[in-house]
Parts: sequence; structure tokens; C-alpha cells
Amino acid sequence: MSLITGVLYAALLAYLGGWYAGQWQGNFSLLLLVLSLFTLVYWLAERYKFLPEREAAAAKLVAADEARRAQLTSQGITQVDSSVNQARDRLLMQPWWLDWTAGLFPVICTVFLMRSFLFEPFKIPSGSMIPTLLVGDLILVNKFHYGIRLPVINKKIFANNDPKIGDVMVFRYPVDTRLDYIKRVVGVPGDEIAYLNKRLTINGKPIAQTTLSEFYDEDSLRYSLQYSENLSGVNHRILVDKDRPPFIPQQAVFDFPFKENCRYSGEGVVCKVPAGYYFMMGDNRDNSQDSRYWGFVPDENIVGKAFMVWMNFGDFKRVGFFH
Repeated sequence: MSLITGVLYAALLAYLGGWYAGQWQGNFSLLLLVLSLFTLVYWLAERYKFLPEREAAAAKLVAADEARRAQLTSQGITQVDSSVNQARDRLLMQPWWLDWTAGLFPVICTVFLMRSFLFEPFKIPSGSMIPTLLVGDLILVNKFHYGIRLPVINKKIFANNDPKIGDVMVFRYPVDTRLDYIKRVVGVPGDEIAYLNKRLTINGKPIAQTTLSEFYDEDSLRYSLQYSENLSGVNHRILVDKDRPPFIPQQAVFDFPFKENCRYSGEGVVCKVPAGYYFMMGDNRDNSQDSRYWGFVPDENIVGKAFMVWMNFGDFKRVGFFH
């Protein structure tokens, strides 16, 4: 068993190494599921086979020692210096391959269940949500806010809240569902979304904006126009690059389901959101690949609602809730 366990751990390290080196795209939910099942098998084997065998061997050793002592006592020898306690403890001790499998099952299973059904951590990799979220922010996502979904296959089994305009949502990227994206919901089923001349309109109603002081991005060393925007009562900040044209280059637009619902022009784009889909945009409006480029997000791609920065190692003041 130690050889088999060593081979399995070597395979795990090879998988993680290739994932880290970018040789392939890993699936952490699937990995946790496999590890949970893998360690469960060892945990059950330990509880119902290996541990009883070790306890039986230890009991046999103790019984043999007691029989020997009884025999010596019958011969008038009452002083015996040797002890089987150390040997008994060694028999009961878990071998390394059980300690690193069965012993890890409760921890791995707990992490898998919490991450699948309660809260999942993410790291912000790009600047598409600046100034709300910065590169390097470590955020928490509420996995049950929009309903309970089965891990790995992401199948909804229990409905909860529907996504609302203004929510910051994590979802599986429609172009490649192995990737997770984060954007803000600006359109729900039935809405007509217009982003023309860098102004957002929902169902013919322009979204109110308040001009703020310019935002300085320390990574790009550039200033951007900054506004406060109110989406259905959710106040948040957005950035606009005055040097970028308002239109979406046609060569940058993907072919996506219900593309016929969108009209592109030199002023921007107008889209009608189909049933079961959502229109997403980044708060960094001119530096965000979002629904304007790759289309609508289907309900089955939803991961959860982002609500908190739990850590940023470069700026501890970033920790807290956000809108």
C-alpha cells in the first residue's frame, strides 16, 4: 500500500506542477472532489480494516505478555523488568501512507463542502473591475446566494435569489468554462442595455452618474475619468478612458448565442437580454472584456455573488465589504 500511495502522490504532484507551469488548465473543484473520494477510501479502510488489525495485534501482544508474566509468577518470579508498552504503541501507530490519506479526509472533505456550497475564495487577476476591485485583491464569493449547485458540474438543485442589476458576480467564462470571470450585472432577462458614447442606459433610462476626482492607476501610471454610478440603488465607481473610442471593433467581437439581439455602431452597442441570460460589464469600462465582446452569461454559468475583500497583502486597508 505504501508503494501505491507513493505513486498516487507522485501523480498528484505532477498534475499540480503542470497546472502551475501552465501546461494545462486545472479544475480545483474536481481536484478536491477526487481527493475527498480518494482519502475517504483510505479513511474507511483505516476504520474498518487497518485499525482493527493493529488493535488485534496489539491485544495479542499484551495477552502474550500477560500469559508470560503469569507463567513466571507461578515459578516464583515476580520481578520482570521488560515492558511491552513501547511495542504496543508502535503496533497501534498509523504508517505514513495512512497518516497522509485517511488522516487528511476530514480536513479535505470540510474544505470541499464549504467551498462548494458556502464560500469560495478568488484572487483578482486583472484590472477590469478597477476601482471596485484591484489586482491582487483576495475576495470571498457567496456560493448559495443565487441557489445551491452541485460541485464540478455546476447544476442548480435549489433556487434562491436571482441576480440583480448592480451585483458583482463570478461566473464561468462563456467562451471557456474552465475559467472564472468577475463582472457587474448590468442587465437581466428582458432588459435592453445600451452603452452609447460611454453612457449606460437600461430600458431607455440613462443611469445617473456623478463626476468624481480622476483615478490614478499605480500599475499603468495613468489617470482615468472617474464617476459614481447608481445601478438600482447600488452606488459604485466606474472608470472611463477619454482617449478610447466608444465603438467596439468588429474583429474583437465573438460569435455568441443570441448575437442577433445586439446592434453595434460607431457609438457603441445596444443589446436585448434573452431569457435565462445576463449582461455583464466591468467597472473599468474601457479596459474590460465583457458582454459587449463575448455575449451574454447563461444562468448555468453562475458561480456566486462576490461581496468581500478578505485580504490584499499589498494594502491591508482594502479588506472589507464592497458594492
